[in-house]
Amino acid sequence: MRDLSWPAKVYLFAVIGAATALFAHSLITKGQLVASESLGILLVLALLFLVCESMPTLLNVEQFAVSVSFSAALAAVVLIGMEGAALVGLTAVLSVRPGLPLIKRLFNGAQFALCGYAAGWVYQQLGGVSGVPQVNAFDDLIGPYAAATAVFVPLNIVLTLTMISLATQVSAGEVPMRGMVQFLLTYLGYGTFGLLVAGLWATIQSISAVLVLLPLFVARWAFGQYHAQQRSYDATMAALCQAVETKDYYTRGHCTRVSLASTMIAQEIGMGMDRLRAIRYAGMLHDVGKLGVPTKVLQKEGPLTEEEFAAIQLHPMRGLEIVRGIDFLDEAFAGIMHHHERHDGKGYPMGLAGPEIPEFARVIAVADAFDSMTSDRSYRGARPVEVAVDELERGAGTQFDPVMVAAFIKALERNPWQPQRRVEPPPEDAATIKDHDDPTMPIQVVTGQ
Repeated sequence: MRDLSWPAKVYLFAVIGAATALFAHSLITKGQLVASESLGILLVLALLFLVCESMPTLLNVEQFAVSVSFSAALAAVVLIGMEGAALVGLTAVLSVRPGLPLIKRLFNGAQFALCGYAAGWVYQQLGGVSGVPQVNAFDDLIGPYAAATAVFVPLNIVLTLTMISLATQVSAGEVPMRGMVQFLLTYLGYGTFGLLVAGLWATIQSISAVLVLLPLFVARWAFGQYHAQQRSYDATMAALCQAVETKDYYTRGHCTRVSLASTMIAQEIGMGMDRLRAIRYAGMLHDVGKLGVPTKVLQKEGPLTEEEFAAIQLHPMRGLEIVRGIDFLDEAFAGIMHHHERHDGKGYPMGLAGPEIPEFARVIAVADAFDSMTSDRSYRGARPVEVAVDELERGAGTQFDPVMVAAFIKALERNPWQPQRRVEPPPEDAATIKDHDDPTMPIQVVTGQ
């Protein structure tokens, strides 16, 4: 609790206070929250909710998890009413998920209760009748239930993201819009489990909750498998990055920073979720071809011979050869292969120009040069961000795609670049290295005799 910022604390107490006020209002106006004949239904749905809430699926975002427990609360909207849905959601306070502090459980319970009230109110306003439905009247539930789900799920996401934003200082606007839409649609789909529980209750009553547990846990397993796969992909990329960076003392962290800058540009120009993931991987692996370049060439002090420079120019193609068998990279292959092409056609390895250069490569070229200029190198210190931006603008239309340069500058205005931690000098016997990614320090090439 003490780690929360003041805005987060205020928001937390506001959500808890709002839920408490609604419960108090229901007690005052109705004298009870749930009719005695509905207590059995409430208990079954609360247990279903609690089981699912206690075993969520962890996502790639640190300390963030999702569950499909809300389906039980939506079933309560139909079977018990909005107060019952709120009470089912409130059982999140009792979650036994390991490591979940009381303050988070209180917030989860309160926000689920608010969502239950809101969904139940919408359900009733659209003519939905609370109670065990008649078999021949099931069709009448579909419209009001769909509207209740369309309120519950987005409200749940908004309340949760607001808390995350206030607690972590991460803007909700940083979440890719297409990714959020896909996440929302997926959750709306899982909401149909609640309608299944309500429909089956008319014939098999409490057994319906048990039957629904199986697809709910299949959904949870599918969530977990997907994100475990993504974590595996990320670990693979990180291992390849580390292998590349062991060849050059001064480029440690370069792959990660190029990946971040590339993602910033991609988000600015409106790439979708799948392409964002692919370009993040492309940024991480853009220099993987250095593994095929002799270390003595990469670390040579002074001018390169034509043969040595030719070996460096081959590194994009070497990179493609190394990662060609990794199927999930998709469009990333084009970024790895062509990130040293120039807008004016004077780059390598194929001398492509303008729109001939794949979009991923045009993005990475800007990110690569920017990080090189703003990082320490053996032959110079890191340049200020403003100087690097001026250099990008100077090269727009010749070395860089002006659209990508403008997008990156706009992204930097919203999310200022954090300068790289200063690199300590290498041992005295380390070679002096010039960076082929830095547009301000071209590599010197001498003609072989």
